[in-house]
Amino acid sequence: MSRKPANIFEYKKQATLQQPLAERCRPHSLEDVAGNEALIGPHSPLMNQLKNNYLPSLILWGPPGVGKTTVARLLAQEIGYLFNSISAVSSGVKEVKEIIAEASQQINYHNKHTVLFIDEIHRFNKAQQDALLNAVEEGIITLIGATTENPSFEINAPLLSRCQVLKLEALKAEDLKKIIKRAVKTDFFFKNYRFRLSGMGSLIHYSSGDARKALNLLEIAFSLSDKKDNLILINDKIVKQAAAQNPLYYDKKGDNHYDTISAFIKSIRGSDPDAAVYWLARMLQSGEDPVFIARRLIILASEDIGNAEPYALSLSNACFDAVHKIGMPEARIILSQTVTYLASVPKSNAAYLAIKTAEEEVGRSRAPVVPLHLRNAPTKLMKELNYGDDYKYPHNYPYHYVKQSYFPDEIKRRNYYIPTEMGREKQLKSYLDYLKSLKKDKT
Repeated sequence: MSRKPANIFEYKKQATLQQPLAERCRPHSLEDVAGNEALIGPHSPLMNQLKNNYLPSLILWGPPGVGKTTVARLLAQEIGYLFNSISAVSSGVKEVKEIIAEASQQINYHNKHTVLFIDEIHRFNKAQQDALLNAVEEGIITLIGATTENPSFEINAPLLSRCQVLKLEALKAEDLKKIIKRAVKTDFFFKNYRFRLSGMGSLIHYSSGDARKALNLLEIAFSLSDKKDNLILINDKIVKQAAAQNPLYYDKKGDNHYDTISAFIKSIRGSDPDAAVYWLARMLQSGEDPVFIARRLIILASEDIGNAEPYALSLSNACFDAVHKIGMPEARIILSQTVTYLASVPKSNAAYLAIKTAEEEVGRSRAPVVPLHLRNAPTKLMKELNYGDDYKYPHNYPYHYVKQSYFPDEIKRRNYYIPTEMGREKQLKSYLDYLKSLKKDKT
């Protein structure tokens, strides 16, 4: 095979100044991992499984900087498994199959099990994820996938059902404080200096629960500080300078991404154009993909505005096309126009509720047959079977409307679409009420 399993201890190699501080300070045992003790601490269910010599396949879901990669390596180390690591961004099915074949040989010839760690596993498409199924199910590999995305949305159900999901939370202040103090005390380079960390609070604040970011800020602050007499003073001012390059924390792949887009959508739904354009500016300045924003506006136009202002959907679709063609920075103007309009028009979720209620009905029923009068009859045989019989063609009747049932016989008629009194939907409601009044008899 072209690929060889990684040495699980290779990350312990001699640290150098060419490595970032966050890399030099990776924990060497699970006991050194800060935070999320309920999931990976000594008394957690996962640790009990390890004590019984069992490591399940896992999906480690959490924001950046909580130690997903480190935890995966240390779990493999703890149970004595080989460790193979790939990134879903740069790897494909061919590489996955090579690793699985090598893992099978390791079991057959050396009785060695392999952990396959896939970073950003949500980037794998369905075919790539499906390539893992048999190997996971048969125990050829133990899969550990890391993702910042909700696995319910991004991981195929068959693969997800074969894994335990651990939701890792952003690190708490005491966790970050522990990590920073340990770095100052144990890093081979920092040990040559004396540190005074009066800016600890600022380091924690700007890190936003991200250990990697905390250590990066510490390293930048160190480079900015005066090193007279080997004394390093890191105060709030220096930390602020270190954070100046990216003061606004926004993770385009993690929870902050979804929290911010949620605030944006809710502001439009709540008819507050000022708040909506604020969240728009915040996302764009943080590097959010404008096409992603435009795509969400199309969904919102139907879900939250609907027939109260049908033009909202056309405008949102035009916005999506224009953003594709124009790109940033001018695309921000197109987005601003669309966002402020959508926030300012009447709202209705009647169309959304209609399909939701209808789906619930379909889920309860046993797919009743289509009534004969609603079936098409393009052939002689179909006509002989009474397809299309008794169908009333609406255009042959006054007002292009005739009372007849369009439901399966087994389904009791009910109103799924209930127009509101908002915007242009009020006109639709008035017209539908008028049609109902033309003939009162039931069908």
